[in-house]
Amino acid sequence: MDSTTPPTIDKPRPVPGLDAIDHENLGDIVYAKLGAALMEGALRPGERLRIRDLAQQMGTSVTPVRDAILRLVQEQVLILRSLRDIRVPSLTLAQYLEIRDIRIELEGLAAERAAARATPKELKLLERLIRQNETAIRRGDTAAAIALNEQFHLALPAIAGLPTLAGILKPLWMRMGPLISELYEAGGRSMIEHHYPVLEAIRAGDGPAARRGIAQDILKGGEVILRHKLLEAEEPAHDQ
Repeated sequence: MDSTTPPTIDKPRPVPGLDAIDHENLGDIVYAKLGAALMEGALRPGERLRIRDLAQQMGTSVTPVRDAILRLVQEQVLILRSLRDIRVPSLTLAQYLEIRDIRIELEGLAAERAAARATPKELKLLERLIRQNETAIRRGDTAAAIALNEQFHLALPAIAGLPTLAGILKPLWMRMGPLISELYEAGGRSMIEHHYPVLEAIRAGDGPAARRGIAQDILKGGEVILRHKLLEAEEPAHDQ
């Protein structure tokens, strides 16, 4: 070969499947991160999300962020007014009551099944979550307390061995998380004091008592939310 002739450079050949796999995984990661932010109260009702800002914060392109947001919109977790106006919804009273009733049934089932299956290790996990939540409340660390509350509730379907149920509950918690976070501090210990009867019922293997305990937790812990929503529902009448 003539030394003056430039070497032939083969054109790079894309490896089939890598782009699609990478994109899919990245989209799932972004979806999981946004879902966790919603469930754990990092986002509040009415808050506006900007795709480019989120992409920059997470160090990714806009595509997986947009895909994750559209997925959350389809699940009614976010509201899409336009690609420049994406909001965390503020639940109406009727929406809150519907989700509350669904949670009572589904989380009650999870607690009841957990009572029949919980191992000593899983019982210690529930104990630790309650203890850490108590500490967070005493320290005024509301963000940590909200996250621990969510972890306690979603540990139940995992302990119960009900992954499909867990998948149904997560979008409901994504919708409830911002509202719970808005009022968690006002609720104080009422948000977790009913976790103790749930734990004791599971420890005793008493499924019906565990189901009742979760219902009480959702109803009593949610009283501050219900009062808030009732007041909101009355506001338009006051304006007239």
